[in-house]
Amino acid sequence: MITGNIDGKIMVRRWLVTFKPFRIFVVGIGFFSLCFLMTSLGGQFSAKRLGDSPFTIRTEVMGGVESRGVLRKISDMLEVILKRMDSLSKLDNSTTSDTRRLDELSSAINRFQPAGLVERIQAIAQNVSNMAVRVEQILQNSMAAGRAVRDGSSGQCEVPRDPRYPDCPGKVDWMRARWTSDPCYAFYGVDGSDCSFLIYLSEVEWFCPPLAWRNHSSPPTVHTHTHQTTTTKRQAAFRTDLSSLLDQVGTGKESLSFMKRRMRRLASQWGTAAQRLHAKLRQRWREQKKILVHVGFLTEESGDVFSPKVLKGGPLGEMVQWADILTALHVLGHNLKISMSVKELQGFLGVPPGRGSCPLTGPLPFDLIYTDYHGMQQMKQHMGLSLKRHKCHIRVIDTFGTEPAYNHEDYATLHGYRTNWGYWNLNSRQYMTMFPHTPDNSFMGFVSEELNDTEKRSIMQNKVNNMAVVYGKEASMWKLQGKEGFLQILHRYMEVHGTVYYETQRPPEVPAYVKNHGLLPQHELQTLLRKAKLFIGFGFPYEGPAPLEAIANGCIYLQPKFHPPHSSLNHEFFRGKPTSREVSSQHPYAEQYIGRPHVMTVDYNNSQEFDSAIREIMSTEVEPYLPYEYTCEGMLERVHAYIQHQDFCAPEVPFPPANSSSSKLGLSSPGSPGPQFVLLPNSSALTWAPDASAPDAWPPLSSLRLLASQEGQSCVEACQRANLVCESALFRFVNNKDALRGLEVQCEVVEAEVNHVFPAFSVLRRECSLQKDPLLYSCAGHSPKYRRLCPCRDYRRGQVALCRDCL
Repeated sequence: MITGNIDGKIMVRRWLVTFKPFRIFVVGIGFFSLCFLMTSLGGQFSAKRLGDSPFTIRTEVMGGVESRGVLRKISDMLEVILKRMDSLSKLDNSTTSDTRRLDELSSAINRFQPAGLVERIQAIAQNVSNMAVRVEQILQNSMAAGRAVRDGSSGQCEVPRDPRYPDCPGKVDWMRARWTSDPCYAFYGVDGSDCSFLIYLSEVEWFCPPLAWRNHSSPPTVHTHTHQTTTTKRQAAFRTDLSSLLDQVGTGKESLSFMKRRMRRLASQWGTAAQRLHAKLRQRWREQKKILVHVGFLTEESGDVFSPKVLKGGPLGEMVQWADILTALHVLGHNLKISMSVKELQGFLGVPPGRGSCPLTGPLPFDLIYTDYHGMQQMKQHMGLSLKRHKCHIRVIDTFGTEPAYNHEDYATLHGYRTNWGYWNLNSRQYMTMFPHTPDNSFMGFVSEELNDTEKRSIMQNKVNNMAVVYGKEASMWKLQGKEGFLQILHRYMEVHGTVYYETQRPPEVPAYVKNHGLLPQHELQTLLRKAKLFIGFGFPYEGPAPLEAIANGCIYLQPKFHPPHSSLNHEFFRGKPTSREVSSQHPYAEQYIGRPHVMTVDYNNSQEFDSAIREIMSTEVEPYLPYEYTCEGMLERVHAYIQHQDFCAPEVPFPPANSSSSKLGLSSPGSPGPQFVLLPNSSALTWAPDASAPDAWPPLSSLRLLASQEGQSCVEACQRANLVCESALFRFVNNKDALRGLEVQCEVVEAEVNHVFPAFSVLRRECSLQKDPLLYSCAGHSPKYRRLCPCRDYRRGQVALCRDCL
């Protein structure tokens, strides 16, 4: 399709900024040339002023080939004018004589140039694209009509009444009323006739039966849930050179520059990690995947509030994580495409032009798509019906997590869990978090720089025992009420340093005794942290990467404990987020998974407790520490396992098997061969019986540990108490009567219901409830009325995302 590629508004804005006499001359010449081209259409050209309305161009198209050529010439001419204007805009240092000559020339031109020149040029630029689209539609309609005549159709098509396609008549009625609502319908040949509706609804969409008079020798449009490809599978090979990745990331934004600097700084560590993982996997076959990464929050269409703040103390956590995700996928050897705009997204996906009402035709060109919530909204807008069919390929990078009750659209709407995010009806493991705080989701994470033994010894020898660095780059973070008291205590013992951004004057929120370094580049911040003994948080931001970087550089991290815990129910920051998770401190991961002596969590409102903590920190020596899961190798290992084992497109094999006499409720028949669960030695947990048949699953059933929670306790808490992790992927194996029997639960009634707390049982009422909707399998759900059946699992040391047999 021929389309004008000149945005009239942008063009006129550029001219108004740089409109000088010589430029008037060039535009005038361009305008008269353009008029000659318009008249060469063989039709009529008129530009008549109608009040203050835009100008219109009327053409009578005499021939398809000729009109296409002329339209292309018009577009080319406008491009030439723009290029001349761009080059002229750089001529800002004309001499006085040059300027006088240009003024004289301009005066001469003004005597014969038409009035309203700029308005006319604007009108042309705005109308060329519309006119070209209309010409193309006319030509398509003519060709469609010709085909219909050749195929024996007079253009009068009867709407079929086929029980196999019950929605067809209704869809035709909808098309009759709304086919002009989206240009994508005309793109696929819809012209307002019933025949075109039926062709579209049978060949592009799937609501009507194929038409007998159409040529069906070509392969039909593929409408499947899985990625279709005729190419043979390729083996993924580890990469250590990041140059091609850096080229793909692109330029033009400070956020992208930040990400590329991070990639370069950690390149050698990624290379070493790749070699280690390669040796660990023992040359095991790894399939190379075609992967699209669409970073929605950095697109102009989403507002991109992050890029302008990179150099002003703004949040960097998301950019840190995305940089590491891109690097991990590249190093693992996958075929990667990166999208930073909606236009790039449309191009990679092959989205038809328009407003997203029409589906993609053919298979999805990617095995996996990594994006965020902004990207999900953009794909919904531009993929239309196709998003539902292809959503099993999507992975959503989600900092704070999405719980199943919020993810299930109908359930969330009915039970008060609906938010501005969530409600996508994905498998909950398709959401990937920054920290392992939501076991219903998958833990993606990021990396921190790993030190060798020599660097660790040097850091410990050069620590300044009374030096503290405050976690907070923005002045607003220092406004927290009540900070004066604990800051005075801290100042009594230690020299306090800050890294608060400022432009000209010192931020008034920062006390005078604080040595403020301003916003530091990463390497200078790292040098500061390697000297400091203490890294102290004020309570915000939540769950960022900085505390892990400080601990990795030998600091002790001190943070406030929250009374009561912060959540979407009581705190503005979390309100509207698709989770009910309670945050007990500024950084729960550091508190729960690292802990003392590297992390201390105290009540800042208790001055005695705070004072005692400072004195303890000054007398405590710690080595730099970094959890394995936040090393480059740990992230590569985790991402590799997800890509090779998580498949949300393949239908799950029913369990219990569909031919079971009681499979509707997951009940074992009286004659079933032995129990599926047995009691672990010296434990109240059950495990899968060694002699029971074990269906294929990931994580494997060998990792399963079945527990019953207490009333009001979630499976997250119940598993943590047993030093295990809740695994939502294993719920389907415990959602049955065998599991209840193994836990010696007495059930007078067993029912299947839609409730995010089930499977569970009530001891008081002797009622047992199983889960009816797999999307609501939830580790997070809890109720004071029920004890829950919890599928816990073991995990690898330093890698909570993976069970011992998961790799």
